[in-house]
Amino acid sequence: MGNVMTLGGKTVGEGHEPYFIAEIGINHNGDLEIAKKLIDASFAIGWDCVKFQKRTPDLAVPESQKGVLRQTPWGEMTYLDYKKRIEFGKNEYDYIDKYCAEKPISWTASPWDLPSLEFLIQYDIPFIKLASATNGNIDLIKRACESGKPIIMSTGMSTQEELDKAVSALEDFSNGNYALLHTNSVYPAPVESLNLNYIKTLKERYGCVVGYSGHEQNLEPTVAAVTLGASIVERHVTLSHAMWGTDQKASLEINAMFMLYHRCIDIQTMLGDGKKRLDEDEMKVRKKLRVE
Repeated sequence: MGNVMTLGGKTVGEGHEPYFIAEIGINHNGDLEIAKKLIDASFAIGWDCVKFQKRTPDLAVPESQKGVLRQTPWGEMTYLDYKKRIEFGKNEYDYIDKYCAEKPISWTASPWDLPSLEFLIQYDIPFIKLASATNGNIDLIKRACESGKPIIMSTGMSTQEELDKAVSALEDFSNGNYALLHTNSVYPAPVESLNLNYIKTLKERYGCVVGYSGHEQNLEPTVAAVTLGASIVERHVTLSHAMWGTDQKASLEINAMFMLYHRCIDIQTMLGDGKKRLDEDEMKVRKKLRVE
């Protein structure tokens, strides 16, 4: 499908408005009421989709991390128990599915393992998002493609060779119905490491829809990414940077998400189509100032 695709009924790609994904991720801290507030806010400020993360912690947490002790709002516990503590299950996702439909706003999640993927495709989600941490899992990529859903895959944590292999799997199994998001997977990402020009490299190398998943603490890099051709914008959203959680500092609060949305829309308007024209307002100035 090349440089255009459809996400949730919206045409996305060159010449079209960006598609905006508000990454709730695990910023809900296992609390459905916090998730609802983030859904409400994302809908109110115009974002297209909210995204969560779905794990089977026993499978998705690396063995070396499972027993690491962690201080949490619920007391000291192992990293594995912490991940289980904040994980949403069927009851929560059934509620989220219904709640988002009533807005309406689309929702989806990143599956970190095959059982989580099978869980997610029970729902009428607009696409499957593959996180940078899973883009080396060819079995997961293949099964995600076999679902028939569009695939959006982040490209962080990868060498060029590893990414070529992952994209080759997308090409083989998705019938070209995929997009890639440039990202730096440090939370928060330092500006000197963002390498935004790689957006152009992705577009040239793979000929697909390309977007940007930002983990920096400010707005300018994401706006610059849209200037460079990013057709999908993904940013983590939080109610407050002061909340407990590993991703809160690399997220944007609601007001910043609102400002970012409008700056990205405005920048597309400013860029125009690149063709020289003389509009009516400028003709008035010409008649006033130019000696013909």
